[in-house]
Amino acid sequence: MVATIPLKAYDRLPAAALAGKTVIDTMNYYPERDGRIADLDTGKLTSSSLVQRQLAGARLVKAFNSIDFRHLFTLARPSGAPDRSALPIAGDDQAAKAEVAQLLDALSYDAVDIGALADSWRTEPGTPVYVQPYLPPRPDGMSQEEGQRWFFETPGVPVPASLVKELVGAAVRGSAGSS
Repeated sequence: MVATIPLKAYDRLPAAALAGKTVIDTMNYYPERDGRIADLDTGKLTSSSLVQRQLAGARLVKAFNSIDFRHLFTLARPSGAPDRSALPIAGDDQAAKAEVAQLLDALSYDAVDIGALADSWRTEPGTPVYVQPYLPPRPDGMSQEEGQRWFFETPGVPVPASLVKELVGAAVRGSAGSS
């Protein structure tokens, strides 16, 4: 199961139906969209820890949240390709993380295990691995329309596992939901 909804609706996820299942959490906290969530704003929880609390019987793995939808498609490469990209994953259940890593491989990505759900903040908006590494530098002076066209026409930049590890390691915890 993949949970891809605005984070503000996390409490509507069906906990009983997902008990015992591996759930991939792709959600990010955007306060301007989701409203303020005190446990996230204070740093008490990560967004994934909040979702795991809602889905107490599920095995939650944070994945796919650090790349945009367009480049998730354009950067997929077969195993062994020199330009294969990697994506970070985080979770508290090793077997669930192994399942998600297998899925990533089937979708033509390497997985970089960054630790527990408590570490998942390292992949959220405002961190070094969040979206930007998968994009080439955007040319200056583009209108909004030109920028949108550029985004859809640009295939992206491969990000190998070694760079994902480096970027995740360089993350500094700031305000939740910053971008």
